[in-house]
Order: sequence, then structure tokens, then C-alpha cells
Amino acid sequence: MANQANPGLEASVKAKGGAPLPMGWRELYLKEDWWAIYLGIGLMVLTLIFFWMHSNAIKLLFINPGGVHWTSPGQLLTHFEQNLTPYLLQFAFWLVVFGISTSIMGIRLSQFIPGFTFLYALSVAMFSISGWANAARYNLEPPLVALIFGLILANVVPLPRWLDAGFRVEYFIKTGIVLLGATFPITLILTAGPVALLQATIISVTTCLVIYFVGTRFFGLDKRLASVIGVGGSVCGVSASMAIASSVKAKKEDLYTSVTLVVVWALVMIIVLPFVSKALHLAAGVAGAWIGTSEFADAAGFAAASAYGKMAGNENAAIQGFTLMKVIGRDMWIGIWSFVFAMIACLKWEKEECGMRPSAMEVWWRFPKFVIGFFLATLLMTSVTAGFSTEAFNSIVKPDLIQPLVSIRSWTFIFCFLSIGLTTRFRELKAAGWKPFGAFTIGVAVNVLLGFFLSNVVFGSYWAALGK
Repeated sequence: MANQANPGLEASVKAKGGAPLPMGWRELYLKEDWWAIYLGIGLMVLTLIFFWMHSNAIKLLFINPGGVHWTSPGQLLTHFEQNLTPYLLQFAFWLVVFGISTSIMGIRLSQFIPGFTFLYALSVAMFSISGWANAARYNLEPPLVALIFGLILANVVPLPRWLDAGFRVEYFIKTGIVLLGATFPITLILTAGPVALLQATIISVTTCLVIYFVGTRFFGLDKRLASVIGVGGSVCGVSASMAIASSVKAKKEDLYTSVTLVVVWALVMIIVLPFVSKALHLAAGVAGAWIGTSEFADAAGFAAASAYGKMAGNENAAIQGFTLMKVIGRDMWIGIWSFVFAMIACLKWEKEECGMRPSAMEVWWRFPKFVIGFFLATLLMTSVTAGFSTEAFNSIVKPDLIQPLVSIRSWTFIFCFLSIGLTTRFRELKAAGWKPFGAFTIGVAVNVLLGFFLSNVVFGSYWAALGK
């Protein structure tokens, strides 16, 4: 996972200690957050154009074998034979848009193209498995299958490292989240948003402080490392770890340690939380909110929420609860924590080295821009569909506009889940050491227990009402 750091960010001027300085307005073309917005909104506009033209071409372009419901390999083969051209066009489309954008961000096309080609072929295979008629019986959801298959492949087969150039975890998930906004009613944000923000504030502050003080006081961790893993465990995993490492000028090894811990616990949660929620018979919205407070990565959390939502028969409510809690609530704390720790680092830890107070623009530079894309997509879709009646929405808008966007989003998430698995090498976990693991694990326990109490008891009525 270490290679997933933004290449443009790594290429920028380095500050003392090895952490990169803010890119300034160059981030408009060097940062994955902005490209996720460009691509996500662009795909929305493209889908809207086809919708207004009453054309089904967009559905064919983003076809996947997940809906085949095959019972024999011959049926699956027939599907591919009949749709070979759409799949080739789709592959070419993804290769061009991701290839050009990642090239601008500093990734070599000579490495990205073979890596992404490999990723696309595996993604088709993952969708094919989910298209098996008995897949639902064995809970073979595409995200879970992709993640597990990627992990097994990466840790059993010695894949060449240069393939990792095509496994852009953060880029794929951020693009998917922008597209998620297209199917997320703004009325739901206005209604439940304050609850999500309040719960996210309690979780973020509590978990971060627990990990930081346990790490520094009881395990003797360096304060920069403790701050990186503290925010990584309380907010948004990989993205938060990268942002805080830059804010406090942490060592590169500190960032890698945090990312490793985030990935390990994200994988544990993606398996445990859905089944525990099922055993406790939680409402889909409640489970989604709990997963949103307990998961450490957007991709893993979305997969867990989606899996439980299908178990509970209300996937939409689970995804809404997770998105409100994680994407809208916790992820927004990246900018806040980045500014807070930048001030602490400059004013207390590195006052002599820094020599000046951090600028208020620090919050803007560290703010997760893809969240802006999420809201833009929500506003755009709300404005487009506002004039449709409920009946027209269900009979026209949902099948001809929403479903194509869901299909597009599904591809980006599968790319992400596979990429997480393919870039996670368990043999590298030794580098993290047991002390950071201990501090982070205590934070995990606090996160999960407090998150359950808030989601199921304090705000349970709000989350249970989602999707009704």
C-alpha cells in the first residue's frame, strides 16, 4: 500500500524530515482528489446526455457480467461472445481516462498500462463470479471476492512491483465516492447530516486522543508517529495518514506504518462487522452508521456496509448510513486535524525549525477535495430529478439514469478493492512493530464500542429510519 501515495505529492519539494510541502494550486492537476472530481462529474454529465437523448448506449458501454446469473460456463462464455465489442470499448475508455490523468500526476504509462490491463481482466473475472446463479447463497459479493482474491494473489504469487502503478487505490475509491453522490438524495443529507457530523466529531476526537496519548505515554512512540496513526485510526485511513504525515513532517516510515495498520484492521472489520451486525439483528441503517464509525478505509467500509445491507434486505439504507457517517462525517475531519497538528508541530515541536505560524490555508490544502465532488454530484442530480414525480422517478429516472451510474460506480469500486488486495503484502507487516500495533488496536476497541453505543443507542432512531 505504500506505493499509493500521490506521485505528484512525492515529487514536490521536500521539507526537512522527508515530508512533502503543499503543492499549492498545482494540486488542481497533480492531486487525485481533483481528478476524481473531474472524472466523476464528467461521467455524470455523459450519462445525463445519453439520458436526455433517450439512448441506452451508456448502459451497454458500462456493462458487466454480474447480472448474467449463469449456471454453466457456457452461458458466461456466450455472454462475452455477444458483448465483446462493448467490453473492448469499455476497456479502452477506462484505459484512456485513467491513463491520461495518472500520467499527468506522474505515473509512467509504460507501467500503468500493463498494470491496469491486468487489473481490468481480474475485475471482469470478479464480476463473473458474482454473476453465478448461486453467488448470493454463499455471499460472494464482488467487493469481498475482489479483496480476498487480491490478497491471496499478492501474497502467494510474486507479482512484479511495477504492476502496482496500475493499482491506484485512492484514485479509484475517490472517483467512486463522487459517483456515489449522484445517487444520494440531498434531502437525506439535510435531514441526517447534523447527526452524522455530531457522531463523527465524538468518534474522531475520542479515538485520535486515545491512540495519541496511549502511544506516547504508555508505548513511548514518537509524537509524530503517534499523531499519524491517531488520525489515521480516527478519520479516513490512508488519506488521513498522508495528510497528517505532511502536516507534522513525519518520516516516510511513519506514514508506511500507519497505512499498514489501517489496511490490516480495515480487512478485519470488513469481515467481522457485517456478521456481528447480523448476529445482533441490527437495522440496516444502524449497521451502516456503526460500520461508518468503525471502519478505517472508505473502500473497505463501503464493501462491509453493502454486504450487510444485502443480508438485511436493505442495501440502500446501509450504504446511506455508512456514507453519511464516514464520507460526510469523519472524512471532513482530515482538514481539521491537519491544521491542528500543523499548528502543534510548528508552535511546539518545531518552533525553532519552522520560525512562523502555519497559514490558515493549511486547512484548504489538506481538505479532502473529493468530498466537494460528492456534494456537487448530489446537487447536480437533485436539480435534474427535482421535477419528476415519484412514479416517473421509479419508472424512468431510476432505470435509465441512476442504474447506469451505479454500474459505472461499481467498476471503480471493484478496481479499488482489487487494488487494495494486490498491494497488501503481509510480509511487510513486521516493519510496523508491536508498539504502534498495540496503540492502534486500543484505539480500534474504543472506536468499535463507542461507535456501537452511539449508532444503536444514542442516535439509533435516526439511523434506523434510513431507507424507510
